[in-house]
Amino acid sequence: MSSPNLDGVAGWAINLMETLGAPGAGLAIALENLFPPLPSEVILPLAGFTASKGNMGLFDAVLWTTLGSVIGALALYGVGAVLGRERVVFIASKLPLVSVSDIEKTEAWFAKHGRKTVFFGRMIPIFRSLISIPAGVERMPILVFTLLTTLGSLIWNTAFVMAGFLLGENWSLVEDYMGIVSKAVLGIVILAVLVFVVVRLSDRRKGKHHA
Repeated sequence: MSSPNLDGVAGWAINLMETLGAPGAGLAIALENLFPPLPSEVILPLAGFTASKGNMGLFDAVLWTTLGSVIGALALYGVGAVLGRERVVFIASKLPLVSVSDIEKTEAWFAKHGRKTVFFGRMIPIFRSLISIPAGVERMPILVFTLLTTLGSLIWNTAFVMAGFLLGENWSLVEDYMGIVSKAVLGIVILAVLVFVVVRLSDRRKGKHHA
């Protein structure tokens, strides 16, 4: 199979898949979990495209990319577990505009919604990698975390691998559309951070006036 004219992440990923086959796709997705700038929206359709060319089986592509997702997520879970609550609280106490009560509220929210967050978070750009860290900090049972991560990743990976398989040479259409979604998610995150900063600064000003 000859590689299409691809640059950057796409070129690197398809060369990896051509060299290692389906395990190469799994390795690429494991690295994507650890380094979110490597977008699964590129790697997964490419795996499907590669499968359509006969370089790997479609089932193998889904299997190995899902395995890679789980391995990458478990690595980040380990980072969160090693970091632990005490270090997170200490770091939070040193950050401007962040208080220990913010951490406590987050903990309470995660205790109530953590399972749904881990499952559905695997299907949201950006969050799909980052959600593993608070799960580790909160010491979500490892078997539960692994099961939810596997199921969520299986749905996400299957959809994108199949899209690349069916679109063939036009696999990049997936990247184009998902790039819009990723930018929207990033915009929402930035907006949420700005709102948090404005509200916190406003609360501090009110506190000074009442002091």
